[in-house]
Amino acid sequence: MSEHDEGLQARLVAAGVELVAGRGVEALSLREIARSAGVSHGAPRRYFPTHLSLLSAIAREGFADLARRAAAVTGEVTGEVTGGDGKDGGDDGEDPRARVAALCRVYLDFARTDAGMFELMFRHDLLKSGHLGLRETSLPLFGRFVDAVARVRPRPGDAPPQVVATALWTNLHGIAQLWGWGSLQLATGTDDVEPLLRTVLDAHLGRESR
Repeated sequence: MSEHDEGLQARLVAAGVELVAGRGVEALSLREIARSAGVSHGAPRRYFPTHLSLLSAIAREGFADLARRAAAVTGEVTGEVTGGDGKDGGDDGEDPRARVAALCRVYLDFARTDAGMFELMFRHDLLKSGHLGLRETSLPLFGRFVDAVARVRPRPGDAPPQVVATALWTNLHGIAQLWGWGSLQLATGTDDVEPLLRTVLDAHLGRESR
């Protein structure tokens, strides 16, 4: 692919990122993305064989952004992780539980501030399509989460870190979805998710010593 083609491809993806941030997933038609990128309506088909492949490229940017935010709160320079054995560069003295909580807050904050992108990233049709290895793109982020959980000692029960992290993520994603829909606010009478987060952390990591 020529440098010119790569530039146009990147413009299409960048236009999609801006559209989903400003107007939500519903704005991501091929025609609207092309118009926002300043190219002809047929241009996206030259670089992305299907609409789903273009949406997957846009969603990858969301996963990359979320990974950068996660790396920032854990003080990591790169997105590399070791796969959940708790040995991602040594003990930096940080409270392991606080690291897990920080990652949870990043996830919830992303879901709140980038609701359109969050919805796009977890669309089942994109994840099932396999375009651009979208599911695999999220694995390093999950690996960082597993590593953080593995450092927490002691944890209740004998479930491995991958299982605990998956259960915690499931609860976290549910909070994010219900919060975005406004259901949590109706149920709890507040927009504050901290009490829920503390309860979820206690359930999966054990009660914090105070």
